[in-house]
Amino acid sequence: MKKKVIALVMAGILAMSMTACGSQAGGQTNTGSGAETGSTAVSHESKGGKLTGTLKLGVIGPLTGAAAIYGNAVANGAQIAVDEINENGGDFKIEINPQDDEHDAEKSVNAYNTLKDWGVQAIVGCVTTTPCVAVSAEANNDRVFMLTPSASSTDVTKGKDQTFQLCFSDPNQGSASAQYIVDNKMATKVAIIYNNGDAYSTGIYQTFKDKAAQLGLEIVSETTFTDDTTDFTVQVKDAQDKGADLVFLPIYYTPASMILKQAKDNGYAPTFFGVDGMDGILTLEGFDASLAEGVVLLTPFSADATDDLTKNFVTKYQAAYGELPNQFAADAYDCPYAIYKALQTYADWNGDLDVTGMSYEDICKILKEVFVDASFSVDGVTGDGMVWSANGEVNKAPKAMIIKDGAYVGL
Repeated sequence: MKKKVIALVMAGILAMSMTACGSQAGGQTNTGSGAETGSTAVSHESKGGKLTGTLKLGVIGPLTGAAAIYGNAVANGAQIAVDEINENGGDFKIEINPQDDEHDAEKSVNAYNTLKDWGVQAIVGCVTTTPCVAVSAEANNDRVFMLTPSASSTDVTKGKDQTFQLCFSDPNQGSASAQYIVDNKMATKVAIIYNNGDAYSTGIYQTFKDKAAQLGLEIVSETTFTDDTTDFTVQVKDAQDKGADLVFLPIYYTPASMILKQAKDNGYAPTFFGVDGMDGILTLEGFDASLAEGVVLLTPFSADATDDLTKNFVTKYQAAYGELPNQFAADAYDCPYAIYKALQTYADWNGDLDVTGMSYEDICKILKEVFVDASFSVDGVTGDGMVWSANGEVNKAPKAMIIKDGAYVGL
């Protein structure tokens, strides 16, 4: 069944914590969603420089294994963007090289080293948080610019002035979820089931809990699991016994699918509320989509949006891969364009720029300078007027949807 996606933008609920980073600081505010950029806009006289040459762009993510839905969506979305840029970018081209990390930190570092040997100049990735924390540390030491489409933990960017996020961060997802639940009177008693060994899950859990306390949202059950957990009977029973009418799941789609199955087996039918890690559950092989009926989740992307940019992307993605793109594909599609625009912007500020053979250190210096300048913004399929803080966070608002009849539907 074709998935319909209609999104409701939740404006005014994002709050990004700023830290000094790079060579610019300040309090310039982006009024688009009320978050500070943490950067200062500098007046630049246009020199009309031309961008030329070939940029070697790496992609790192799980192309195989349990998280392959994410990684392949990212590789596919990035590929469409690169194809478009190569067709329309004149004398500027991008050569793309996707590497599989199987959602494993050690293998992700190996993939990063493979890309360095290839001559990579910038990286889209990593896709999942734990591998990205490991790789971003290496890349920061080496001065390789990274723009992750989906690794949302603040640990990914903390202390690393060359790592930026295209996805909104875990603190924003946690606080936005709590705010949405309260604003829409979705629950009186909430349970949380999270992965205590995963930085993504624990980061969202903590900010959700803090925001819930501020808003007076009662949390009656907090249970955890690890990557190896396959039986969620204890977690589900605790939520059920304590009368939770909503279960918050800041987790990935594979454990979520097991929780939904065991809740049904126990005759427990609360509202389940997830975040972007659950996007992709409907395409999980062997999953009964009826188990996800009524699940609510946050995502930055609406495949049914009517703007020309989104329609173009969705049409090309469906034609190439035979399915609707999820938000991982959409964030990845925006990444090469953000890098491309940043390089074009630098050329406009400073004169002609030929990237062929430039070191990754020099490319990193250029991209970092542009990304933290508050005058720089990007319009993409996951947000208009996206800007970045000096600590690597993107400023854009999340959206909410509900699963009905095996499809994503706007609330």
